[in-house]
Amino acid sequence: MYQAQTRGISVTVTPRFMEEESSPAQGRFFFAYTVEIINRSPERVQLLSRYWRIVDGLGRVQEVRGAGVIGKQPVLGPGESFSYTSGCPLETPDGTMAGHYVFETAGGESFEAEIPAFSLDSPHARRVVH
Repeated sequence: MYQAQTRGISVTVTPRFMEEESSPAQGRFFFAYTVEIINRSPERVQLLSRYWRIVDGLGRVQEVRGAGVIGKQPVLGPGESFSYTSGCPLETPDGTMAGHYVFETAGGESFEAEIPAFSLDSPHARRVVH
């Protein structure tokens, strides 16, 4: 579990490797991640967009930008939360993800809330121990 907090917006990510959706022999490794967003601030906010920076085990970077998450732009009042699960295919058995969400307050102010960096690890990753 990985967690970050920005301006009272708590973002927790729990990643997991999906063996049944992966094909290691074909270089396909699929990871799911569950995100929980909790509004611990005193103001109502709306999630407008997302940005992800995905880095595979060979250092190749993929950037993903888009409106909302899983087709939604949730509005969270103080103390409210929103959770969703999504996925990420990689060509390597490990990698990392990080990013941010753009929120807007009821007053029209936009700000970025950090998505904590988290690792994508499969049992197929070869670890080098020195």
